[in-house]
Order: sequence, then C-alpha cells, then structure tokens
Amino acid sequence: MSDNDELQPDSDLAFQQHLHEVQMLLGRHRLVEDLVKRQEMPRHDLVEGLVHKQNLVELQKKLDSLGVAEVARVLAELPHNESLVVWELVRASRGEEILHELPETITDALTREPSLAMPKPLMVNAFELHNGRLRQTPIETRTALAAARPIWIDLVAPGKEERDWVKEVFGLTLPDPESLTDLEESARFYIEDESEQIHLHSDFLLDKEDESRNVPVAFVLYRGILFSIRNVELPVFRLQRLRARIQPGYVSDGKDVLLDLYAADVEYSADALEDVYAALEAVGKQVLSNEMSDAQAAGILAAIGAEEDLNGRIRRNVMDTRRAVSFLIRGKFLSKDQVEDARQIMRDIESLDGHTAFLFDKINFLMDATVGFININQNKIVKIFSVASVALLPPTLIASVYGMNFRFMPELEWPLGYPFALGVMGASVIIPFWFFRRKGWLQ
Repeated sequence: MSDNDELQPDSDLAFQQHLHEVQMLLGRHRLVEDLVKRQEMPRHDLVEGLVHKQNLVELQKKLDSLGVAEVARVLAELPHNESLVVWELVRASRGEEILHELPETITDALTREPSLAMPKPLMVNAFELHNGRLRQTPIETRTALAAARPIWIDLVAPGKEERDWVKEVFGLTLPDPESLTDLEESARFYIEDESEQIHLHSDFLLDKEDESRNVPVAFVLYRGILFSIRNVELPVFRLQRLRARIQPGYVSDGKDVLLDLYAADVEYSADALEDVYAALEAVGKQVLSNEMSDAQAAGILAAIGAEEDLNGRIRRNVMDTRRAVSFLIRGKFLSKDQVEDARQIMRDIESLDGHTAFLFDKINFLMDATVGFININQNKIVKIFSVASVALLPPTLIASVYGMNFRFMPELEWPLGYPFALGVMGASVIIPFWFFRRKGWLQ
C-alpha cells in the first residue's frame, strides 16, 4: 500500500472536521439572526447589521485558514442557500481559483446569483395517486419530472425552463394564462384534434382584504393527466390539495381533480357571497340610522361600491365555471359518476345566481337610500338660504319706501323715526313666520 493511500483517510477525516465546523458556524449565524429579527428594539436595523457582521467574522477566519481546494469541496457539499453565504465571503479574494476547482453546475449556480437571495420558489408540483390519496412531489429538475407518474401537474408562474421540461417529457406546449382573455366559448374551451388535448381556460376568484379579482387559469387534459397553469397561488388550489391528501378515494384521475377544483371554486364563491351579505348588513344599519353626514355618506357609497364590484366578480366567476362544466358534459369526456358530480356543480351555481341577483337589488336600494340622504342634507342647506331670502324681502321693501326722499322726512324731524322703522321691519319678518307656523305650513 502506498503512502498516498495511507494519507487519504486522514485527509478526508480532516475535511469532514472542517466541513462540520463551517456548518456549525452557519447554523449559529442563522439562529442568532433569527433571534435578532424577532426582537423589538430601538434602531433595530443597525443592531441587525452589527450582529450580521459579527457572526460572519468567525466564519471568515475559518475559511481563510482553508486552502482553495478545501473551500471548493465545502461549497460542493453545502446546500445551495448556505453555499451562497460562503461564496460571498471568499469570492472577492480567491473566487477565480475556487471556481476552477468546482463542477460547472455549481459554478453556474454561484455566479448566476451574485448576491444573497431568497431560495427560488417551487413553480412545478406533481401529484401522484398513492393509496387513494394525492401525494405531492415538488419538481426541481427535468429528471424528477420524467420520473414522476402524476395525475395532476400544477404550475405556478412557470418560467421558460419549466415549460421546456413539460414539452420535452410530455410533448405538450403550455399556454400562457395571461393571454386567455377571449370571452368567446370556442376560444376558451376546445379540443385539439391531432393530439386529443382538451383545453379549458377559466377564471378563478381571488378575494383578499385589500383586493378582489378574477385570476385566469389554463387547464389541459392530456394522456389522463391534468395540467394547470396560473401566475398566482389561489386558495381554491390549496383547499383541493389539502382535501385530496387527507381523504382517501377523493380523486381517481385528472378529470376528478378538475371537477373538484371547479366545485371548490363554487364553494369559495359562496363564502365570498356570505362576506358580501355581512358587509351590506353593516352598511344597511348605517344607512337606515336617523342621521347621516355627507362624510359618512361618502364612506358608505365607497363601501357599497366595493361590495358591488365583488358581487359582480363572483357572478362572472360562477358564470365562467358553468360554461366550463357544461363544455365537459356536452363533450362526453366524463364518466357516469363524474357527470353526476358535474350536474351537482351546475345546481350549486344555479342557487348562487339567486343570491347574486338579490344582492344586486340590495346594493341598488342602499345606494338609492344613501343618495337620498345626501339630497336631504343638501335640501336643508338650500332651505336655510330660501327662508333667509324670503324673510328679508318685507324689511327690504319697507327700508326702500321709508328711505325715499319725501318733502317731510320723519327720520330728521321725528325722534322716534328710526326706531319706528326698525320695529316695522322686524314685525314684517315675525308676523309671516308666526302665521305660517300656526297654520302648519312651516316645519
């Protein structure tokens, strides 16, 4: 046995010790930074920056004590997010030498992200049927996608690379959800005769506290697999994944998944309608109160407008779902049990139609009532000016007549001339008001 063979175990043991120390320092670095971030203190950003630098000093010293080859081996062994931290500490001084020691894949990963960044979110998830339940498998490589046996592949804001994976593995060119704005049914639901791909382009409701909108989602049924493509995460999809994972026999193929997504979307729309009911009930109590200022009326009109917009989006959403489910039934793509499920979805949508119509009527009533209160407030202001102008007409007439240039001018010869004129003008104001109020004409 040669001397090199005898030294090899010792060098591996030393490297493992170095790697362990680096991992320990990285773990301490993450732990301390997490603790600092959770603390509430004055000048928090400054304290966090100082702790960040202090934690990296010891790690920097450890890396400086290692050779170029050892640092390269450490980078190769560490997870991607930890290797980025180490790379930031060594790239300025020994970056080129270290890159020569690394495989091309690791070199590309390090140089593609020159600064510390958050890990890239997973955009592709494959769902396989396992013992009657869906099992989710995050897809990070083309190889992982090719090895999967899914009934559902869900893509959230996929990039070109992820689209190419699907095209290479399944021979399917994915559509872009943002381009699916045509309301014509033939453009939203169709079959490609050559490949027998079933395309459905639907809108799903996204209802948040700060915004409500319809998000376009593209579905493709191909070779028994459901492909769903969208640009944002949706509550309906999270609910579907949860149910399918915990309930055995919930789905059996891609068409079951598609129908359950549409059913969950109807449920989500019904929940949103309940929120509209509650919001309008609160608004109605304000509208039907005894008094309402113009500022309150403006706020109520804004709230009513927001609920009307949400109600309209819900109605559009269920209408789109009805068209999609109707297309599946008419196309005879579903089994007997699936057709019954689809018809139940249609019945649920019909029940929601009545609710949305009722809410539109309620919104119109509250809108008219609020505008009526605004008109009443404006009429009160106009009434004040009208009464004031009418009340001042008799005194103005008396003052005009009394001030004419006669031969005998009482105000000059008679000491009570001015008091008498003022008294007549006051009486001309009071007597008409007293008479009208006695008759009930002035309220």
